[in-house]
Amino acid sequence: MGPLAGINVIELGGVGPVPFCGMMLADMGADVIHVDRVGQPSASRVTEPLLRNRRNLAVDFTTSAGADLILQLVGTADVLIEGFRPGVAERNGVGPDECLAVNPALVYGRMTGWGQTGPLAGAAGHDINYIALAGVLDMVGPADGPPVVPLNLVGDFGGGGMLLALGVVSALLEARVSGSGQVVDAAMVDGAALLSTMIHGFRAQGVWQEQRGTNLLDGGAPFYGVYRTSDGGHVALGAVEPQFFAEAIDRMGLVVDMNDQYDRAAWPRLRAKLEAAFLSRSLAEWRHTLEGTDACFAPVLSVDEAAAHEHNQARQTFLEVGGVRQPAPAPRFSRTTSEPPRPPREVGSDTDVVLTAIGLTQADIAALRESRVIG
Repeated sequence: MGPLAGINVIELGGVGPVPFCGMMLADMGADVIHVDRVGQPSASRVTEPLLRNRRNLAVDFTTSAGADLILQLVGTADVLIEGFRPGVAERNGVGPDECLAVNPALVYGRMTGWGQTGPLAGAAGHDINYIALAGVLDMVGPADGPPVVPLNLVGDFGGGGMLLALGVVSALLEARVSGSGQVVDAAMVDGAALLSTMIHGFRAQGVWQEQRGTNLLDGGAPFYGVYRTSDGGHVALGAVEPQFFAEAIDRMGLVVDMNDQYDRAAWPRLRAKLEAAFLSRSLAEWRHTLEGTDACFAPVLSVDEAAAHEHNQARQTFLEVGGVRQPAPAPRFSRTTSEPPRPPREVGSDTDVVLTAIGLTQADIAALRESRVIG
């Protein structure tokens, strides 16, 4: 089941973006084997939704015997994904050259922050560093304050794991035509920059100012922002188009000069009017008035409230898997439906089954375990 059924993926450890890519591929039906290091603790892994839908293999691939096992797996795989610094996989004998020599049709997906090339390629970093260098972090936050960190969604996941998943699937499609694999170089700094493409267009058109918190989509426009209600809740208003803004104003019972909507000079007084209006009623009252209309309104919900919302429940946007609530696989397909997610496996729990499938005997497996090449 799932559109990627029949695709075999090797995922070499990692945190954040690589497991997210592996999760997406597994959610779509690929058979993903997550390779952990021998001795890796299992306790936190079995409650980590990013590791759902996998089989788990424990291999010390820093040893020559461990690297040989990875290369044997590569011989039966369509994809390998890894998130090491440039050169690490090569030093361990499982780099692109070694893997493509074994399997010329392999798609070798590489996930890094800075990319495989460039002066920063070898430096450490995290999401916040990559989105800062991409020019994205500077865009987020109020006009009178410092940039606001948008969790680690832009670099690690949107500009990282999801970018790698697209690259892998694109290379798989090409390999079906050419018969040849290739290396996918996915960098979070590239992906974060790519996510900001529309803003670059706005700048070129002269409709985006350098100062954050003063623009159409960064909280500067009063018709696209967050407002507090009388009971301490918050609402999100996104009435960008004139017809939607008109409906919001009408349903809120306000009198506004509609010419003020795109007049930046009028924004302070328009914002003051909206702030006063939203503060006059509770969140529940505003939901009754605006939710489900063309006012482009939504309540600002906590994680628990989002899971309980009737729309998300109707679509089963969140599921409980192994006692852990988590987002459901997405997107959805009319014919090749994804299976319900399976809980993460304990480290090494599928080692014997996976190695038997590539031809190792029980004696081979016992010898590898005795030498701690596998767990």
